[in-house]
Amino acid sequence: MKLTATATALPEVLVIDPVIFHDNRGYFFESFNASDFEVLTGIQTQFVQDNHSLSKQYVLRGLHIQREHPQGKLIRVIRGQLFSVAVDMRFDSPYFGRWVAVILSAYNQRQLWVPAGFAHGFMVMSKQAECLYKTTDYWYAQGQHCIIWNDPTIDIAWPYTCPILSAADQLGVSLKQWQAQHDR
Repeated sequence: MKLTATATALPEVLVIDPVIFHDNRGYFFESFNASDFEVLTGIQTQFVQDNHSLSKQYVLRGLHIQREHPQGKLIRVIRGQLFSVAVDMRFDSPYFGRWVAVILSAYNQRQLWVPAGFAHGFMVMSKQAECLYKTTDYWYAQGQHCIIWNDPTIDIAWPYTCPILSAADQLGVSLKQWQAQHDR
């Protein structure tokens, strides 16, 4: 097995660690192997889209979720460091509204599995960061939602309190507003 998985405080959210082979030339590892991923996690999935973002320090992207066409995401960093957050948005979950954060970096080579039904966001902790992530469904603009990053009900302990946000992320709704709009 070329991967290990560790459950977080939200059991479906997993930290995936690759086995890295170092020598005098550098290193090599498999960042994804469908067979190993399924055996390790018990999750049979097909990734349909790869995304790549470059962000500067203090940028916060998220908290994003697609209610229609929900996406599972496998996230990793190839340059820099992120504070990566998953929030359980499943109404029937005992963990609804709870969050977990993991430091993902080019140094630790960790990946974060964020299942469908969870919001995801990250804050850049280094001067710049490049993030790659695979998704289990295509981006669906009409189904894209944003939960406000500093919602007091969720109460995420972000590493910086004055992030740089996109115009869309500034318009995020509270968890209570989102629940009122979608709990049917």
